[in-house]
Amino acid sequence: MTKFVLFWLCFSSALSLSASESEAVLVKLHAAESFSAGYIQMKTESSCSYLLVISTSCSSPLFTTDKIGIAFGDAKGNQVYVPRLDDPLSKTFEQCSSDTFQIDGACASPICFVYLYRSGEEKGWKPESVKIFGYDSEPVTFTFNTSIPNDTWYGYNVCQTPPSPSSAFQLSPQKWLMSLVLGFILSLLLL
Repeated sequence: MTKFVLFWLCFSSALSLSASESEAVLVKLHAAESFSAGYIQMKTESSCSYLLVISTSCSSPLFTTDKIGIAFGDAKGNQVYVPRLDDPLSKTFEQCSSDTFQIDGACASPICFVYLYRSGEEKGWKPESVKIFGYDSEPVTFTFNTSIPNDTWYGYNVCQTPPSPSSAFQLSPQKWLMSLVLGFILSLLLL
């Protein structure tokens, strides 16, 4: 009976360890499925200041005349939206360069999502990265290194979301094996 109890104790320990492991989210660049800039503007009440550094890749065209916008925010729904960052007269978003912007918007912390928007006739503007220095948080960098599709919000959302009930207790094959081996060893020790 003691062996059985020890085996289940080891098994349940491995199970509880796997619950925290299943919360990791694989995040890739993607187009935002449902994103409303109008909603962001209506919701914004408080104001904080941000410094954005957007680096353009050396494999990007020499310059772009496309309209470039950005939206970023936190997991609590605080969002900042800037419809146009570009300015062809000041040569923003040139190849192999970094542009710095001072932005005011809703107080969001920590920043966990960013989407860029490109609209225009040209193809190929390729941001390398977006670094945001924000209100009450460490700077955060999002790496792009890809062209932004036309007329699409494109970027990252790494905001922590709770795991789905079906995945909360999935046990990896390694943890299954570990719990079985540990239970076997303990049962041998108690003989």
